[in-house]
Amino acid sequence: MQDKHWHILEEDGVLTYARRVPVRFDLAVRTTLPSGSRRRIARQIRQDIWRVLRDLRGFSPVVQVTRVDAGLDVIAGGQVDGRFARAMAETRIGEVLECPRNRARWMRWAA
Repeated sequence: MQDKHWHILEEDGVLTYARRVPVRFDLAVRTTLPSGSRRRIARQIRQDIWRVLRDLRGFSPVVQVTRVDAGLDVIAGGQVDGRFARAMAETRIGEVLECPRNRARWMRWAA
């Protein structure tokens, strides 16, 4: 399935929201969220990580969401064509994922 120019893949209980297929994670950060709509959460996270990393040349976001006992396991990151500061980029993604305001907004949207 596609959402305009985004690929939405579902395989073995994992929902992947990506710009390019095949999916590649050159950088990734993981978090756990309460249960909600996997597709809506993936879309919101993708938008938010794009906003903080849009200046990263060659960046193409990927978000994977898996339903687990504790809620949702989320891996956010993506593909980067070229050299980049991995630690800086992963720190910025981590800040997005752990921001209480973002998490509350995502959960409202995914309810």
